[in-house]
Amino acid sequence: MHPAPGRLAAALLLAAGCMSAGAAPADTLEQRLKACTPCHGAQGREGRDAYYPRIAGKPETYLYNQLLNFRDGRRHYTPMTALLDHLPDVYLREIAAYFARQPVPAPAPQPTRLPSEVLEHGRRLATAGDPARELPACAACHGNGLEGRGPAIPGLNGLPRDYINAQLGAWRDGLRRADAPDCMATIARRMTPQDVSAVSAWLSSRPPSAGTTDPRNAPPMPMRCGSALPPDAGGAR
Repeated sequence: MHPAPGRLAAALLLAAGCMSAGAAPADTLEQRLKACTPCHGAQGREGRDAYYPRIAGKPETYLYNQLLNFRDGRRHYTPMTALLDHLPDVYLREIAAYFARQPVPAPAPQPTRLPSEVLEHGRRLATAGDPARELPACAACHGNGLEGRGPAIPGLNGLPRDYINAQLGAWRDGLRRADAPDCMATIARRMTPQDVSAVSAWLSSRPPSAGTTDPRNAPPMPMRCGSALPPDAGGAR
């Protein structure tokens, strides 16, 4: 394991509330990453609210790309940046690999009171898109069952509705970015508020999927996306 810089290792332990009187805890990767549990839950399996997503079981390259994005300023959340600032790439890879290995929880789908026609609109956009507006289906990139596509595209099933709304809004407003071509920003700007509400409600009503689609068994993506490529494949994330 590549050791974290001492100052940052101590900060991670302190953020997790692990520093106590008596013997110091063992300096392991699992112990250090307890800094993530106040927001993302034990082993990253459940966020403390809708804006802190599950990170357990997500594709390793996706998690690594997001850690780079927070560290390097493409995503903006001060506590994340403070924890990741100056951490080397190799250590971020270890963090991503740890959470990618964690088992995926299976919470009950999120209930919704939206009318059935709104949910049907969300289902159509997620599974078929809207060619007239050049809106590809979510499934075209995120897997036929919305379970994600290796190595870098996450699943969408069961994500909290508020989290999906917030991320699409961040892409639309430039608060969340990926290396060019930033296809999610393009897609988000083509969606109406009604589209976003319908898609987020439908996706959040579905149970999360375990595992992701092997890209060798998936059709070509309809757009070239920087966020879908490993950093080693041209530096995109």
